[in-house]
Amino acid sequence: MNGETSRPPALGFSSDNIAGASPEVAQALVKHSSGQAGPYGTDELTAQVKRKFCEIFERDVEVFLVPTGTAANALCLSAMTPPWGNIYCHPASHINNDECGAPEFFSNGAKLMTVDGPAAKLDIVRLRERTREKVGDVHTTQPACVSITQATEVGSIYTLDEIEAIGDVCKSSSLGLHMDGSRFANALVSLGCSPAEMTWKAGVDALSFGATKNGVLAAEAIVLFNTSLATEMSYRRKRAGHLSSKMRFLSAQIDAYLTDDLWLRNARKANAAAQRLAQGLEGLGGVEVLGGTEANILFCRLDSAMIDALLKAGFGFYHDRWGPNVVRFVTSFATTAEDVDHLLNQVRLAADRTQER
Repeated sequence: MNGETSRPPALGFSSDNIAGASPEVAQALVKHSSGQAGPYGTDELTAQVKRKFCEIFERDVEVFLVPTGTAANALCLSAMTPPWGNIYCHPASHINNDECGAPEFFSNGAKLMTVDGPAAKLDIVRLRERTREKVGDVHTTQPACVSITQATEVGSIYTLDEIEAIGDVCKSSSLGLHMDGSRFANALVSLGCSPAEMTWKAGVDALSFGATKNGVLAAEAIVLFNTSLATEMSYRRKRAGHLSSKMRFLSAQIDAYLTDDLWLRNARKANAAAQRLAQGLEGLGGVEVLGGTEANILFCRLDSAMIDALLKAGFGFYHDRWGPNVVRFVTSFATTAEDVDHLLNQVRLAADRTQER
């Protein structure tokens, strides 16, 4: 080990939010912590981040950095939706379940309209029907925009054809299209396409570009492909209290994240760990892997005794939220092969004890 001390296997598989930060990101914060820089995003580092996003997406974009994904989503939707507007989303979406009404609050009352579909993805036929209901009726809130999550809350991924089809629905009805990309990099490397192909070329107007789940301390980016939204976004961000005076510290994180493809390398690590876990669970007694593992989230059904045994062993994960005995495991950029193998060994032990009873 050359004098290095090995760490014990990590036990947390509840979320990729529990991981720390990439060393490159932490080092960037230290590097830019001294000296002076222009406030409120007037510094050169923030300008450099915008240039990098323009390169990544192969076009001019407007970029607004914020500290949380909730702020990114809510600000995007508020800029695209009047108070009497409808935001169409999946019932399982983060904006519908986990943001404490922030989209409605930031937009002064816009209405979330859920459109169901398998694997937490919008059903395109239903979406088309819903967006045509009561158009022009002054007594009813009106269609304004659609929000999709890539990757979804259950780890599924919209294909390019699916995004393009939703984009066509939006274009034909003059609706905005927002992408909640809290796990944008995980979806991108899984599809093996370009960032441009997964966003504006498919009709996306605004993107919440996630970074915190994939190696950043606390920074997200609003990327506007519809640059006509930029002026309104600038005022909304300030009014919402998310215009950081020392913007360079958000920019330092995102700049490091984008440098040398760190964001893509981290996502590949997380996805690979989930694949390793899925392959190890397949065929084990008392274990049923549910659906495919397209990103870094895996669902399975375990015997109650196995769940109890894993919890007693110190493992952290969510269970029974999506149904009886349904377990969710989430891997991150920091999840190692040793972490996964340790979990698999404990699952096998628990399975053997269950079968002995």
